[in-house]
Amino acid sequence: MKNLSNCVQLIGNLGKDVEILDVGNGGKLAKVSIATSDYYYNKEGEKIESTEWHNLVAWGKTAELMSSLACKGSQLMISGKLTNRSYENKEGVKKYVTEVKVDNFQLLRNGAERTKNPF
Repeated sequence: MKNLSNCVQLIGNLGKDVEILDVGNGGKLAKVSIATSDYYYNKEGEKIESTEWHNLVAWGKTAELMSSLACKGSQLMISGKLTNRSYENKEGVKKYVTEVKVDNFQLLRNGAERTKNPF
């Protein structure tokens, strides 16, 4: 059984096309952001939508499939784990990044017609 102490599951829409990077030795890295929305009612009874953006990364075959199948607007169900990293920018300022490392995904609705067939 997978470790459930750091398990993330999200359903949302991609905000842009998947960016695929070659990381050497034939390795692939996919980067994209996904929007999830929640709704609540304020004191006046008005329905309010709250949208959160999450950074996703995927490696290897998962990255290749995500890049081939999904595009801006696609609705995905993903599962993975939360990761944190830091780096220094060009000005020497330390930046912190939180990402979801995608282990599995399922395309629920495509955002646009894909012209290439990955199979």
